[in-house]
Amino acid sequence: MKFALPAPRAVGDVRGSAMPELVINGPEGRIEARYHRAASSKAPIALVMHPHPMFGGTMNHKVVHNLFHAFVRSGFSVLRFNFRGVGRSQGTFNNGAGELADAAAALDWLQSMHASASHCWVTGYSFGAWISMQLLMRRPEIDSFISVAPPANIYDFSFLAPCPSSGLLLQGTEDEVVLEPEVSKLADKLIGQRGTGIRYQTIAGADHFFEGKLDELTDAVETYIETSMAPAA
Repeated sequence: MKFALPAPRAVGDVRGSAMPELVINGPEGRIEARYHRAASSKAPIALVMHPHPMFGGTMNHKVVHNLFHAFVRSGFSVLRFNFRGVGRSQGTFNNGAGELADAAAALDWLQSMHASASHCWVTGYSFGAWISMQLLMRRPEIDSFISVAPPANIYDFSFLAPCPSSGLLLQGTEDEVVLEPEVSKLADKLIGQRGTGIRYQTIAGADHFFEGKLDELTDAVETYIETSMAPAA
């Protein structure tokens, strides 16, 4: 199905980061990434995935940048990366299959650096949410997820049958690309599955780029992480 996004917008990128470049070996060669290592060797890990590469999506998108740093502040070791053909990552866009392979390679690298990690999370925004949920189905060691604007009106999410992990779906009510009623239907389907701990949360007035709503997005993510990681009473 064709992915119809508006033209790329400069507001979506964060430039001038002082974080050093990291290169990971991927299926098509070099994968460009950014990485934060937590102080504890047992800190949880998180992998963050960016929106559609053919419509300006990169690991420096503002939403991705905010997701990354929400996990940093929550005490995680975190990796974000560019899919093939984006930035300095080698290869060309492969309609999802290749990007899923890139994500698996990035997760392999992150796990190799943190063999004693207490938990493993994945998160993605828009197209990256679709890829992250596919990775979730293939990697039983993933404990939880955060899916921001999962494109339920554009891609098929029926592979989540059932969803193997708990997680959060976040959606803007005024999203003009990923339609909120379709994400709500996906959430209802997942919440209705036996034994799942899925939460659905909307951000009132937020468009697809969360302009003016990034603080609310970040707060929702950090609150969910804190609640999920709190020791059971």
